[in-house]
Amino acid sequence: MRDLANNLHFVPAFQPKAAVTDNTAQVSAILDRRGYEAVALALVTGVQSDADATFTVLLEESDASDMTGATAVDDADLIGTEALASFTFAEDGVCRKLGYVGNKRYLRATITPANNTGNLFVAGLWVLGGARSLPTANPPA
Repeated sequence: MRDLANNLHFVPAFQPKAAVTDNTAQVSAILDRRGYEAVALALVTGVQSDADATFTVLLEESDASDMTGATAVDDADLIGTEALASFTFAEDGVCRKLGYVGNKRYLRATITPANNTGNLFVAGLWVLGGARSLPTANPPA
């Protein structure tokens, strides 16, 4: 009951990198959720140095590994909302999460800045659960 480590798997979504200083959309690594029933996107912000920037999160799904034909995830297939996962310049060092309960195999997230002339620092992980084979790999592969 207390063993969480062997029941979860982590995949990089947004790797830490140099600050984004403009409105370039940040696109996650594509997640292949094969072998897992549950998925969430976990984000953590750094210190945002702009005075009025906003950062909007979008989750897309597809049956194709290259995200061909990707569509925005229907609200009924989300746990939480994209609005709750989004953040502003004033939210330094905060975590956000967005769950997915749909049945498409591939997911991609996009964070779109607006009014960003400062620094956007963000990192994120895909958190997978409901593994069809336990324990999950350590370290995650």
